[in-house]
Amino acid sequence: MKRLLFFLCWVLLTQTTFAQISGSFATTTGQPVPFANVLLLNGTDTTLVKAVLTDEKGTYRIEGTPSGKYLLRFNSMGFQTWNSPVFELSAQQKVHDFGRQVVNDNSRQLGEVVIEAEKPLFQQRAEGMVVNVQSSLLTKGSTALAILERSPGVMIDYRNNNIALNGKGGVSVMLNGKLIRMPLEQLVNLLNGMSADDIDKIELLSTPSSKYDAEGSAGMINIVLKKDKQLGTNGTVSLTGGYGYKEKAAASISLSHNSAKINSYGSYNYSFNRSYSDFEVLSYQDMPVFGGKMEVLGWDTTNLRQHNHDITLGADIKLNRKTTIGANLTYNASKASTVNTPAAYYRLLPDSLLTFDGRIDRENRWRNLISSVYLEKELNPTSKINIDMDYLYFKNDNPSQVYSSLLNENGKPVNANDSLFSPHQQGFGNTVIQVGVLKTDYSKQLNDKIKLEGGIKGTYTNSNTLSRIESLIDGHWVNRTETINEMRMKEGIAAAYVSANIQLSPSISLTAGARYEYARTTMDDTKTDKHTVDRKLSTLFPNIFLSKKLNGHSDLQLSYTKRISRPSYNDLASFVAYSDPTAVYAGNSLLKPTITNNIKLGYSYDAYIFSLLFSRDDHPIARYQLSESPAANILYVSPQNLVYQNNITFQTTLPFKVNNWWDMSYSFTGGLRQFKADHTLQPVTKSYFGYSLNFTETFKLPANFSAELTGWYNSPFYNGTIKVGRMGTVSAGVKKELKNNAGSLQLSVSDIFTTMSFNVDYGTITEEAFHIKNHLTIRQESSRSPIFRLSWSKPFGTGTLKTTKKESGSKDERDRIRKD
Repeated sequence: MKRLLFFLCWVLLTQTTFAQISGSFATTTGQPVPFANVLLLNGTDTTLVKAVLTDEKGTYRIEGTPSGKYLLRFNSMGFQTWNSPVFELSAQQKVHDFGRQVVNDNSRQLGEVVIEAEKPLFQQRAEGMVVNVQSSLLTKGSTALAILERSPGVMIDYRNNNIALNGKGGVSVMLNGKLIRMPLEQLVNLLNGMSADDIDKIELLSTPSSKYDAEGSAGMINIVLKKDKQLGTNGTVSLTGGYGYKEKAAASISLSHNSAKINSYGSYNYSFNRSYSDFEVLSYQDMPVFGGKMEVLGWDTTNLRQHNHDITLGADIKLNRKTTIGANLTYNASKASTVNTPAAYYRLLPDSLLTFDGRIDRENRWRNLISSVYLEKELNPTSKINIDMDYLYFKNDNPSQVYSSLLNENGKPVNANDSLFSPHQQGFGNTVIQVGVLKTDYSKQLNDKIKLEGGIKGTYTNSNTLSRIESLIDGHWVNRTETINEMRMKEGIAAAYVSANIQLSPSISLTAGARYEYARTTMDDTKTDKHTVDRKLSTLFPNIFLSKKLNGHSDLQLSYTKRISRPSYNDLASFVAYSDPTAVYAGNSLLKPTITNNIKLGYSYDAYIFSLLFSRDDHPIARYQLSESPAANILYVSPQNLVYQNNITFQTTLPFKVNNWWDMSYSFTGGLRQFKADHTLQPVTKSYFGYSLNFTETFKLPANFSAELTGWYNSPFYNGTIKVGRMGTVSAGVKKELKNNAGSLQLSVSDIFTTMSFNVDYGTITEEAFHIKNHLTIRQESSRSPIFRLSWSKPFGTGTLKTTKKESGSKDERDRIRKD
């Protein structure tokens, strides 16, 4: 065995083959062309391999390039693009000198010029799908949540503030590769206030590799913000006005100034939204606090007024050819004011009647800061190291005032001096979460066939939460003891990973690795100084990706990954929040983490994509489930563990080019799903077929017009034992490029057919707490009226050559803080 290992190591170390590419560019008058872009592209599919800039003398050098077929591309402001013929590097041909290349002036490119990059809306990669957000006409004035909702395989549960990927909850969300450790409800609200104008792309990673955090049993969603890397000063300004049932507005500006040594960038976005939603509920239940069986007919309207401010700042400094340092900061401030007006009739069988009317005034204020500094160093032509330090700060204040009346059939108050039914109550909620992250990544190209990657990461989180509900009784505020929550949470996660990328043959590649994580979570009740939670968990997460290129058009992939979803902080906290006189939202300190095993088989033919995913979740977390309080007088709406969940999911994306002005893309994600629940009065196992459909049609029209038609549909699905009905929308947009570089105008219409309403049912598959059977109809704003938005945007700059580039269709700390 030792001899075999020695032999393998000897083979790896003696087969190192790297090549060097060099040359220079000059004008027709013999002057050098400095700081021009030199791109090394894959000779087969023209994907980017490496990029460098020419120096002051117009020369360039690209080192550490593995064997293969390539082509070289030059572009710079004021010059025509130059492409080399395809060339090959091998063990025999390690150096390729292009010598001096003369490039021609492009006299037609005068004045203010900008980059116009044309990418397909959807692109596939080994770990999942990429959505190029700026390729959609519906982006301007929209939100990150709306973009996600239109993405293949993504489902937004508005009733429960949940995000599902490929039919599964347990999704972790990253911003620029940094995990957002927020409870999911809070994260959904954050995304609903984030402008899509600032987003470059969204990566839907159903099978992430070991270099990513293992968090996210259903996978990861990475939101990548725009970052202009073109030389010179560039920017974009945009204005949006809109109206649906209520008015909307947005304004943004982004700036970048980039030179050969320093790249700096920043943006500011403001958005305002007034919105409306309502629901109706018919419920049958056996509630002892009301005397037994009853029928409830209720309704509620929500009026929302929301302001959002987003600021992004950053800089990258190239100290020398091998070392780059950088820093960036993202700040968000938001304030959402809501007014709820619930009302209900409680018919106590056989013949008593109670009437409830209420008003809930609530404010939800957020201050979020995400900051990072990093260092990238090339140790030698074959190895490099990255060091990142991040600090994340989230602060939420959530005060509320509740005014209500509960009258009997004679018009007299019911138990007005009981804290449970007090006509005036108030809620307080304050949460501060701080996260520190330090990580180091190292990569080494052993030879032209093998690359090794490894890294370590440490994450420390501190969270403090204070919440309570008070009732006004006889002129005095009295705490409802069952609603008081004062918790301090500390969590440390240490992780290490290693991964090998091996080219087994010209057509077969293998990526294999493993990630080890150790986590300890403690929660203390600051009122009693008692430990309520102290958990330790160490887990190994292996993964393997095997890819086989069948021919020049098709590929086959096979992968296995293991992942985890830990309960969010609010999931574990013993807080409560007001829902109605007999129901509260609560946490569950007994929750277990979810462990998921995934096997994925994929096939692609050109831009046509097919995959089959098998997954098993042990102890999946289902939020907003129903349970009874120990005294059987209050309904708890809280997260619960299911026993298991099995999914067999088929996914396909089919793009079609009808002609040179009409493109379309259709996506399907669906399959068999099965789960078992035992938190209900009667355990239940449920199997069903669920799916989602997405389509996009784009049109290039005369006179610099373009148009887009897009839609999505989700079939009924289950959140735990709660059935969520079908939903879907169709939206459209049209864009006009104005003359004389005056920018562009875009008109979009969301939910043209006002279909965004859906049903939610409780008690359809088993006996729920208090024998509840509920049927809700929920209507979002666009079910009342389509939402129209008119946007004007203008890019400006002096930095780069205007080009059009068509590409083929062929990152970890914030998902554990939910917004209430």
